[in-house]
Amino acid sequence: MERMDKTTGTRPMVRMMVLETDEPHPETKDRKGSFGEILHRHFVNAGEAHDPPLGIETDIRFVIPEKGGKIPKYEEFEDCHALLITGSMYDAHGDDPWILELLELLKKLWLHHPKMHFSGLCFGHQLLCRLLGAEVGPASSGGWELGHSKISVNEVGKKLFRTEDDHIHLHQMHQDQVISPPTRETAGSLLAGTTSSGREKIHVWGHSDHTAVQGVYIRGRLFTTQAHLAFDEGMVKKQIEMRVESGSIENLEHADQAAETAHLEHDGDLVAAAILRFFHDEDDNIV
Repeated sequence: MERMDKTTGTRPMVRMMVLETDEPHPETKDRKGSFGEILHRHFVNAGEAHDPPLGIETDIRFVIPEKGGKIPKYEEFEDCHALLITGSMYDAHGDDPWILELLELLKKLWLHHPKMHFSGLCFGHQLLCRLLGAEVGPASSGGWELGHSKISVNEVGKKLFRTEDDHIHLHQMHQDQVISPPTRETAGSLLAGTTSSGREKIHVWGHSDHTAVQGVYIRGRLFTTQAHLAFDEGMVKKQIEMRVESGSIENLEHADQAAETAHLEHDGDLVAAAILRFFHDEDDNIV
């Protein structure tokens, strides 16, 4: 367990728990720290840019038991208002024991902590959608979405990101995807408490040519993104390298082309600011 905080004076605080579901490339970890540490700094910057500025406190938990991690107990979330799940090389549709244990924990948290805000990136996005009954699996094409990618955003996405643009750009690193988004029917008891205001209506906020479900939003409860928001050029190249060396990526030409886009500017700051506003209960006017 690692707790990081950044606050000045009496500014409002956002306290979140980050569940690390993998480790970055060793060179990245030496240079920038764990995924949770990288995200903490990214959200600190978003907090500084927020008006008024927000302090950030991050409780980081590495959760893969066979790599020395541990899934937190339900009781450890008593004061947790915001939860974020990182990306991973594991399959969110897999039945690894730790993944099934994590799903059971998330289900319990969802049911018994109605004010908790859930967010997930890449693997985390897919796992949270699986929790709500979505179909998750490899892309039908078998191909990867890699590197700097254009994502089309709809009206919900534009409101979330506070942009008039029809597209945002983020780095991608996935073959698996949410094939079909969750629905009230697939979610069952997890979305049984819909109010007349439609608070628990499920929205897909964007898509790309490769992936139809680039993110899911439920007001006050869920905000996910398939893409990554804190990857820099070095991270993109090292993450691609890891997947090539493991044999996951077989199309080396595609991998090389994606690596060549790693230096391009992306909208990670825009997305981090949107997730932070969501964590801070500023999303009542989205839908």
